[in-house]
Order: sequence, then C-alpha cells, then structure tokens
Amino acid sequence: MGIAEAKHIESRFAGYVEGLVSVIGHADRADPLHDYLLGLVLPGERKSVEPMAAITAPERTAAQHQSLLHFVGTGGWSDEAVLAKVREMVLPKIECYGPIEAWIIDDTGLPKKGEHSVGVSHQYCGQLGKQANCQVAVTLSVANHHASLPVAYRLYLPKAWAEDDARRFKAKVPEDITFKTKPEIALDHIRWAHEIGLPGKMALMDTAYGNDSRLRAGVTELGMAYVADIQAQTLVWKPGVRPGRPPKKGRRDAPDTMSVKELALSLKAKAWRTVKWREGTNEWLSSRFARVRVHVASSHVRSGKPAKEWLLIEWPEGEDAPTKYSLSTLPSNITFRDLVDAAKLRWRIERDYEELKQEVGLGHYEGRGWRGFHHHATLCIAAYGFLVSERETIPPSGPRSAALLTQLAVPDSYRSRGASLAA
Repeated sequence: MGIAEAKHIESRFAGYVEGLVSVIGHADRADPLHDYLLGLVLPGERKSVEPMAAITAPERTAAQHQSLLHFVGTGGWSDEAVLAKVREMVLPKIECYGPIEAWIIDDTGLPKKGEHSVGVSHQYCGQLGKQANCQVAVTLSVANHHASLPVAYRLYLPKAWAEDDARRFKAKVPEDITFKTKPEIALDHIRWAHEIGLPGKMALMDTAYGNDSRLRAGVTELGMAYVADIQAQTLVWKPGVRPGRPPKKGRRDAPDTMSVKELALSLKAKAWRTVKWREGTNEWLSSRFARVRVHVASSHVRSGKPAKEWLLIEWPEGEDAPTKYSLSTLPSNITFRDLVDAAKLRWRIERDYEELKQEVGLGHYEGRGWRGFHHHATLCIAAYGFLVSERETIPPSGPRSAALLTQLAVPDSYRSRGASLAA
C-alpha cells in the first residue's frame, strides 16, 4: 500500500469516527470511542478491553484499560443513536451497487464459560453446532447482492434469566425487558425497521424463524414478502383440495393435508430442474429445485381462505431426500431463477457473522452486564460498517478478503495519539 493511499484511508477513518462522535453525547467520550474502534479494526487475536488497551496505548495501558472499560461497560451513550449514524454513513455506500433488497433475520451464538454473564445459558450455539453454554443475540441485517449490514442486535434473555430478579439486578437488565422468544424478538426488529422506513422489500429467515407461522403472518401484515425456510413436516393442503379448517396444533393426521416432504416426494421428475444462482470462487453455484404453489395449513393465517404461496424445495443430486424447504410470498409470476436467487441471498448473514467475529471480535467482550454486552456489539457493528465502506472503494474485480479490509482500514503508517503502536 502506498503512503498516499494510507493517508487517504487514515483520513476516512478519522471522518467516520467523527460522524459517530456527533451522536454519543459528551465530548470526553470521543477519545475512548476512537480508540475502541481502532482496537477493533487493528489486527489482533483478542478484541477484549485489556489487549485493545495494550495495542492502542502501550505507554499508558492501565489508564487506557480503565477508560475503555468505563466507556463500553457503563457509558451512558445510546446504542440506537450510534447504529442510526452507522446506517446513515454506510448504507449509501452499499446502495451504490443497487438498492437494498432484503432484511435478513437470524441469531448468533457466543460461547461463554461460567454462569454470570447476562443471558448465558446452556442452549443451541450455532457457532459450535451443538448445545453449549452461550449467549444468543437475535439480529436483523439489510442486504443487497453486493453487501450487507447488521442494523438491529438484541440479546435473547432465557426465561430462567428473565424471571430471576437477583441475576437481572446484578447484570443491570432494564426493567422493561421481559421474556420473549427469539421469533418474537425478530418480529420486533421487523416492525421497528418497517416503522422507521428502512429500505427493503422482503424478509429472509432460516428454519428457526421461518417455521414460526406467527412471525410469517406478522411479516405479511406489514405488507412485506418473505422467503422462510421451514421444517419438512410442515403441513400444506393437498394440491387441488379446497382449504378447510386448519388442523389443531400438534395434529399430524388432519384430513386433506400432507407434509411438504410428502409433497416433494410425490412430484414427477419433470418438476425438478437445476438452477444456478451465484458465481462462486471457482464456478457457478447450482443445485436441483422444484417449486409448487401451495396453501399452508396454519391456524395463524388471516381469517378466510389462505393465500397461495410458493413452496421451494431443494434436492441436490446424490442426496437421498430433499435438504431444504422454503415458503415464499414473492409474486406468483416470479421466475424460477429469481425465486432461488432470493432464497439464497440469505448467505450474506453468514458473511456478516464470520467477519464480525473473526475480524472485529464480536464474541470477545468479557463483561457481564446488559449495557456492556450491547455497547460492545454496537461498536463491533460500527467497525464492521467502516470495513464495508472501505470494501466499496475496491473495484468489483479486486480482492475481497476480510484480511485485506482490515489492512485497508488502518494503514501501517497509523499511530494512536500519545503512544507509538507496537507491531
């Protein structure tokens, strides 16, 4: 990297931080904000407060540690205001390559030891792929085919935590935070995004969320389309049958209904076709799909006859059975490839989580309180937003790796104020 380009990037980083300084309140928060963000984007294996203090101020590490710890753990600045400013600065860079197309709902697990960190519980952790001691946050990202950005982030508080006054008090959980399921938190995110007018025309959800018929109905009530992954046993009315009274919850023997797996297995060979949806590293990604218009047999649809929607089924060559089922309220005249393309856009959330954890240390916060947990996540999203903005300066044919983004974000020539950076 040339000296001139390094200075340009340093200038852009300073301008980005100044934008965030404008919404954090007191002027004395400007320095710790700058240094915390700097610590998040600098290379390093651990992005908790202590190692970041050593990197950003090696000559006054103890004082820096206390400053950063206070800023993230107890600082009275607003997560909502900072995230709003991040959206204001970053979304225009993303939209240079096309409009925001989708809101992606998901959650991310953060492995934790011990029992005292807010919300920690033995529950499914996606990062580990199994039940484990972890915290789980429900998120909403906005995305187009070029990039994505998290815009909402909320810790899931298990019922045992939500009803434990002593633990709530110790972790300083706000009084208005009550127990909500993950799909309920997701619907809160979607309603909030709709209320403030975020761009986007459809919601994308994996099985943990898409299988919740209340969540799907809530998205529909807002006038949005969805592509929602569902479980194989989800019931639909048999093709050609007039939908009747929806089956009671837990009933698998309702007349005139069948599971989506049964429907998939009953399709003729001509219903299946190979569809390409995105150019991968070496070749186009493709798989075998079928799509059918169905009425979902759910008690949570609006009163009256349920509307038809798409059932998209993926059954890769060589597999013994279909691997994925999705429901979609995208238009009935959408092309097959566009339907697959919309369903597959959800991959961007995996990129978000990978870079948030590996590049800016989303899971590295070691505090135990509610405010610090969310403050750290907000700052990680802010740091990630800067990296996304820097990625937009690279031509589409250029390198796209997260490692390069980190190098671009803070050039080798950069020195923190009052200290010489150690290598």
